[in-house]
Amino acid sequence: MSVPPPLRRSRWLMPVAPGSRVTRLELFYDLIFVFAFLNVTGLVSRELTPVSVLSGTIVLALLWFCWTGFASLGNVVRADHGFLPPLGFGIMAAAFILAITIPQAFIDQPDDLPGPVVFAVSYLAVRGLTSAGFLYVLSRAGRSRRQLVVITAPAVLAALLVGLAATAPWWVPADAVLAARLMLWGAALLVEYSVGLFLPYARWGVASAGHWAERHALIILIALGEAVIALGLGPGRFDRLALTGPVITGSILGIALLAAMWWLHFDTLAPSVEHAMHGTRGPSRIPLARDVFTYLHLLVLVGIVMTALGLKLVLEEVAAPGVEPLPGPSAVTLYGGVGLFLLADALVAARTFRRFRRSNLVAAAALAVLVVPATLVTPLIALGVLVVFSGVVALVQRFTGADARERIKDSVRQEERVTERALSEWRCQHL
Repeated sequence: MSVPPPLRRSRWLMPVAPGSRVTRLELFYDLIFVFAFLNVTGLVSRELTPVSVLSGTIVLALLWFCWTGFASLGNVVRADHGFLPPLGFGIMAAAFILAITIPQAFIDQPDDLPGPVVFAVSYLAVRGLTSAGFLYVLSRAGRSRRQLVVITAPAVLAALLVGLAATAPWWVPADAVLAARLMLWGAALLVEYSVGLFLPYARWGVASAGHWAERHALIILIALGEAVIALGLGPGRFDRLALTGPVITGSILGIALLAAMWWLHFDTLAPSVEHAMHGTRGPSRIPLARDVFTYLHLLVLVGIVMTALGLKLVLEEVAAPGVEPLPGPSAVTLYGGVGLFLLADALVAARTFRRFRRSNLVAAAALAVLVVPATLVTPLIALGVLVVFSGVVALVQRFTGADARERIKDSVRQEERVTERALSEWRCQHL
């Protein structure tokens, strides 16, 4: 069975127990990380090209690994005790600088500090502080050198690649700087994500399955909330959202789309995956936690970020004077974001339960086909069709799997009642 490191509670450390849940401080930390995730849209929307999309994807994947490393530390020791709060605040400061630097992550702007260098230094600060926290905790737990190497070696190699990317103008021709940076950041990405492949052999453990699943569920929930905020901040081409009927209609449709995405992910999938994590014990828990949460939830997040970007692009078209069909790149971004979200959820279900959600697969394929017709109609009609389509998918899942859904809901309600009863008894005795 997966067990937490043999740590003793002290002034500086409090081990995470199997029944631990996410703390309020971790929720505060995650708000800043999600701000960084959604800020990737600023890097891509400036000029929607294959290169900008690739750049945004690499940055988002690296940010996600920064977050998942920090979340892993919170699954070993409590984030609100001992040395973790000041360490977490340092990581948050670096993450915030990282977030505001994202639009200049690959290109310098005149009269500013060199954006790629600031981005690289901030990234290294986040990873360095997280790795330092892990080294301290694992050394106190008496872990072997093998596990310490698994934690530190990839981070050191990735740091070297990131440093090379920041100094690219010094050793490559000016017209090849962007390509060199993309290549080096991509290599750093592969190095970072290779860590998960070795965790089962390093005797790693998930101390609290509930904490791990809840932390990832909350980051997806916050991302959907931040997408709403991004929608309200208005399109990038204008100082503010114009107060017109089409803009108000588009905003309402955007909220409806994000609400449908929430339902598709959180109605039954998220709680059933958490229950599966609780029921998986022994060495097989580590690959499940890695594949479903560290890897596949990244695709869920990318789908949300793409959808948020697509909604902003649609509102740009709606706010602009005149009525034109939805441009192809905007249609691909919006419909592709929802399609990727559905596909990622299908992959999560397949990895967890060994069966696909056929409704998700069919819906994702249908959205790929609907992209072309979406470019022939106005932005509001294209968005309205997508909202109706997502609502239909949610209704299909609601009624085709009614028995399974009722079992999941009943299990969740029973767990809530047991928890509430235990808390009430403790409060009556001690408060």
